[in-house]
Amino acid sequence: MDITKQLATGTYTWLVTGCAGFIGSNLIEALLKANQKVVGLDNFATGHQRNLDEVQQLVSPAQWANFKFINGDIRSLSVCQQACAGVDYVLHQAALGSVPRSINDPITTNDTNISGFLNMLLAARDAGVKRFVYAASSSTYGDHPALPKVEAVIGKPLSPYAITKYVNELYADVFSRSYGFHSVGLRYFNVFGPRQDPNGAYAAVIPKWTAAMIANQDVTINGDGETSRDFCFVANAVQANIRAALAGISQSEVFNVAVGDRTTLNDLFAAIRQSLADNGVQYTKTAQYADFRAGDVRHSQADISKASAMLGYTPEYRIRDGLKLAMPWYIQQQ
Repeated sequence: MDITKQLATGTYTWLVTGCAGFIGSNLIEALLKANQKVVGLDNFATGHQRNLDEVQQLVSPAQWANFKFINGDIRSLSVCQQACAGVDYVLHQAALGSVPRSINDPITTNDTNISGFLNMLLAARDAGVKRFVYAASSSTYGDHPALPKVEAVIGKPLSPYAITKYVNELYADVFSRSYGFHSVGLRYFNVFGPRQDPNGAYAAVIPKWTAAMIANQDVTINGDGETSRDFCFVANAVQANIRAALAGISQSEVFNVAVGDRTTLNDLFAAIRQSLADNGVQYTKTAQYADFRAGDVRHSQADISKASAMLGYTPEYRIRDGLKLAMPWYIQQQ
């Protein structure tokens, strides 16, 4: 999607929470390149200054001058109110991700993802923003076995993280019914791409495996490798956010943001190895296997027909397209 064309109707002020994170920094890059005004909010709990520095190098000085950064925590209502002042659209990405992190520390996950979310929702409502778009999660589908996943049918949550993201959706719906403040939740399915952190105990699978292969280290697959996911390149998620903000929606809605494919972990391992080879990096080791990870669902695949029909969302990048675009960045980081 040509975001510049999508935003050609005017210049708006956007608030991106979690702006120093993976998806957040990709959003501010796209918005600034489209000559929008952007307010960024982050406390660097999981984000990095280097992501903001990289965005600054990728946009013009005039575009960077349209960016205002607030170092603050969404768990503070006053910080959220400050960030929302004068804003047209909120793209709320700030959260503590990771199923394992939530199992190890449910209190902090709850505090950030539920209390922080409510602060942002209240501040955005009181500031009169035009649309509140937030990062929901495919983890909301829980133990429901049906594939592909359809927005209206969910199961029981399998982790504290999944509970927090479902509660976000419930709050958004209540704010729509009680106050007429409509928002859009985007249920992300395994988003990947440049600036996704490969380090730390809770690193996502693609950057973690890619970094290990570049360093010629062992790669461990949890389970038998036939667990499958709908991997979504970050540019698709950026498109969905912009479309969701600008769409004419008369009530709160949730949409799947994915491609509609299913890739097993075994196939992902092979695809990353091939993409590295295409960039001159050879990895000859075989994958190691370990126990299944607690709280994980076995298979995940999205039905994206609702987002296509109501938002005009069309994913431009499938997994191998995304790996091709992201791989030079991953290699450069080593």
